[in-house]
Amino acid sequence: MLTITTEEIGKKYRREWIFRRVNLTLNAGTSYTFVGPNGSGKSTLLQLLAGNLPSTEGELRYSLDNKIIDSYNWFRQVSIAAPYLELVEELTLDELLTFHQTFKPFRPGFTPETVAERLLLTHARHKEIKYFSSGMKQRVKLGLAFFSSSPVVILDEPTANLDRQGVAWYQEQVRQLSPEQLLLIGSNQPEEYEFCSNVMDVMQWK
Repeated sequence: MLTITTEEIGKKYRREWIFRRVNLTLNAGTSYTFVGPNGSGKSTLLQLLAGNLPSTEGELRYSLDNKIIDSYNWFRQVSIAAPYLELVEELTLDELLTFHQTFKPFRPGFTPETVAERLLLTHARHKEIKYFSSGMKQRVKLGLAFFSSSPVVILDEPTANLDRQGVAWYQEQVRQLSPEQLLLIGSNQPEEYEFCSNVMDVMQWK
């Protein structure tokens, strides 16, 4: 089983602690949502768990079947979708999907063509990403996380920029993730995590 463990994790920017004394054991096959108002530290915590940010204090461990995963190889285990992560906008959708699978393969049975279909963007396969609407770009970001072969899926504000139809699409796709995956969500919108049984308020770590 894949597990993320934090022991007394804290993150500080200059003199301000974003959070402190975070102790978690996050197991594959389960979903966890971190809630809290804007600016409360949800995104920072998710980026730290993803390995994109270092902690200021404490210990963060990744393990698979009780064997430690080197932090330098952790990125291979994670797919993340967030509004602040940029797409390569000079590429067409087809080019982006083909490029993406060279370093993060899609789940079995998925190809750039089938991913475009699941994104409801078959009509835009040959359009450059820079001409996509904000909602289309967000769907692409989510799709890269949903359809990649990654044991850990991290979604930060997943329905940002999505209209009602896009939110319904998100809710359908997120429920189709493998029960063996570890799903982490950062949100303050109940419709983004209503299916999640483990909800934690980041304000407890202030």
